[in-house]
Amino acid sequence: MAFIRSLFPISISIACMTTVTLAQANYEIQVYPSETVAPGDTMVELHSNFTGQGTKESIDGVLPTDHVQHETLEITQGFTPWFETGFYVFTSVGYNQGWQWVGDHIRPRFRAPEEWEWPVGVSLSLEGGYQQRRFSPDTWTFELRPIVDKQIGRWYFALNPALEKSLKGVGSNQGWDFSPSGKFSYAISKKVALGLEYYGDVGPLGDFLGPSQQQHLIMPAIDIDFGKDWEFNFGVGVAMNKNTDSLVVKMIIGRRFHTVSP
Repeated sequence: MAFIRSLFPISISIACMTTVTLAQANYEIQVYPSETVAPGDTMVELHSNFTGQGTKESIDGVLPTDHVQHETLEITQGFTPWFETGFYVFTSVGYNQGWQWVGDHIRPRFRAPEEWEWPVGVSLSLEGGYQQRRFSPDTWTFELRPIVDKQIGRWYFALNPALEKSLKGVGSNQGWDFSPSGKFSYAISKKVALGLEYYGDVGPLGDFLGPSQQQHLIMPAIDIDFGKDWEFNFGVGVAMNKNTDSLVVKMIIGRRFHTVSP
């Protein structure tokens, strides 16, 4: 535990000083909370994302995104109070494309334990994996995602300043890409919270893309509490510039399973 305690501030500092940009991928659209799955528990989530207005032609060998449905299965296992590992299966359903497997990712995540009594929640996600060339110009990628969040009364705030790196593909000779995301919400009742989510991609660290080449998506969203073992999030995203898919609808449904009754 002492090693993890010393590693955390170093990892967060490195993450905040490095960055790069990969193409927007509407497979798992989520601002992560710092909390991890409890030891022995398994969280199963379905991410359903529909691009209502996207690219209409293939770009650099990547299939168009217009009117394409992405379904992602995420299974996360909790191992300790401060460590979990998630596994993703990405799929795509498009016009004249049928239902296709896109790729798989694995995501270990470390959390600052509650006994440290930090003023904010902090965790660090490391995600890597493969996606077919027809769905991404980069087939092997890695993501480093620091996560900071805070609950203040009915208000909730979260920041994910993610860094992405192409390991194989068009962008493999580039550095880290900066793809920040964030969220704030307000609980209007014990069961419902309304909020606003942001997803961006501004380009390589030290050499950000011009405003017209960046990607910025604003998404009004709702979270509904159907019980302590359930997760539900729904949002409609609108592009802030022409280089971003201009209408994206997402829904996340999750269910937590216990190996031992809580």
